[in-house]
Order: sequence, then structure tokens, then C-alpha cells
Amino acid sequence: MSQTPAIPKKTRFLQLLAMKLLGKPLQLGTNTPVETTAMALCSEKQGETWNAPDHVTFLIPLVGPDMVQDWSVVERLLNTTVASFATQTNQNWRAVICCQVAPDLPDDARVSYLQFDRDVVGNDKWSKLSVLYEHLAGSAKGAGLCITFDADDIAHPELVTTLLANPTGSLMTHGILHDVQRDRLAQASPQSLFQPSAKAFWKLCGSCAALPYDANQDTFALQMKFMSHLSQHEHRMVPYLSALGGHSLIKQKRSLVLYLLNHGENFGARRGRVSFKT
Repeated sequence: MSQTPAIPKKTRFLQLLAMKLLGKPLQLGTNTPVETTAMALCSEKQGETWNAPDHVTFLIPLVGPDMVQDWSVVERLLNTTVASFATQTNQNWRAVICCQVAPDLPDDARVSYLQFDRDVVGNDKWSKLSVLYEHLAGSAKGAGLCITFDADDIAHPELVTTLLANPTGSLMTHGILHDVQRDRLAQASPQSLFQPSAKAFWKLCGSCAALPYDANQDTFALQMKFMSHLSQHEHRMVPYLSALGGHSLIKQKRSLVLYLLNHGENFGARRGRVSFKT
């Protein structure tokens, strides 16, 4: 199963321009399923505000042991990720980990394992994300925030607190990259006049956006459908598609996520997409 192709830049530019000038996107004949769902959600939620979320849900698609060289490395990195959740200043979170095999996990009621048993040819990350959103759609209660989180990233202790302070959702513009092999750290930040080669964190790492949901709202099914569709696209599409869906994501300029690179079992390395980040 492959990732959904990126929406052309020209289309994104035209739609965002239309929203700015006309107050609504264009109904193009080339609209993709996620764009159509986003526009439907935006239309249905007009006049409906987001209730204050009381929890954050981390959805983690974990690579299976058959796809890696050293499963113990994957488990160790995952437990480091989960440990970073346990040190949050706000403990109102839960994490759901989807994989073919149950990894070694801490004894914490907030951490659960979701069995993945689909027969997928090739990379199964996006299929796992689809399963995770199906699970969330059937288990969510009340208002919360959802963030897909890579199993080798580390959360700042105040991540949950910061996310819950923004009920409309958050986008990570800043973050830290750690090249494990070279033991080097780098700051990710948006491109600027003084840093023309800089890249925003959301362009580099998938653990970059928290979106709201509310199981008590009439649009909940549409909210879940949109997020599920969104998860099938690369994270570069998040700002555009979220805007199309009516989400006012708050840009987080504080580095709240640490992205580990070159640790031996990077998902991106299996796709040849790590070198340009180092």
C-alpha cells in the first residue's frame, strides 16, 4: 500500500487564494477524496465551535518485526517514546500502538495495543493509520485532540499541556532533529530571509499536528473521515488540508518534539528519505 500522491502546488495555491478572497474553496472537478471531505466538514461545522478538549490521543503505527533488522531496537525506541508521554506535566493522554506483533510495553492503562492483521503488499504504515482511525472512531469519548506520532520521536514534557490549551488544533513549526549516528542536533524552523535553507518541522517530521475531535458533535463521523483521509497523505499536506477543513491550527513556535534520525531503524531510511534531512 502506497502513500496518497501529493496535491499539486497549483491546486493548493488556487484553493487557498479562493478561501481568502471568496471565503470558500472552489468546487473543482479534480478535487481528491480528502479535499471533498475537508470541504464537507468545513461546511457542516459552520457556526459550531470546538469544545475544550480534555485529553490527547497519540496514534502510533509501529513497523512490524519482518520489516526491520533488529526488533529490539524498535522496541527500545518505542519505549523511549512512551516514557516521554509518562513524564508529561498533564497526564490526560492515551496512546494506541498498531502492529502485527505486540511489542514490549510498560504496564500503563493509558497505553494500548491494536492488532494489525491486514494483508498488505509493500509498506503498511498508511494501512495501520487507517486502522488506528477506525479504532478511534469507535472508541472516542467527549472532546479531545489526536496526533499521529512516530514510534521513534520524543515528546517534550509540556507537549500535552500546550496542545490542550489550543482546542482548534496545533501545527509544529519548530522542533529538534537529532542525528543519532553523528550525535548532532539541529533546530527545525520555517524558512526566513536570514535562514533561506531552513525547513519547518512539519515538513520534516510526521509527529507535527494535533487535530480536534468531539464524539458528542453531529459532525464526529465526518471529523474522523477527514482525519483518516488526511493520514494517507504526507505531512507536507497538513496545513493546506486542515485549512480546507476549517481547522485554525495554532502554529507552535516552541520545540515540543524531538525527531530521531539515523538510529538504524528509521522508517524514512527504508524509503530513502533521510539523507536530505541531515
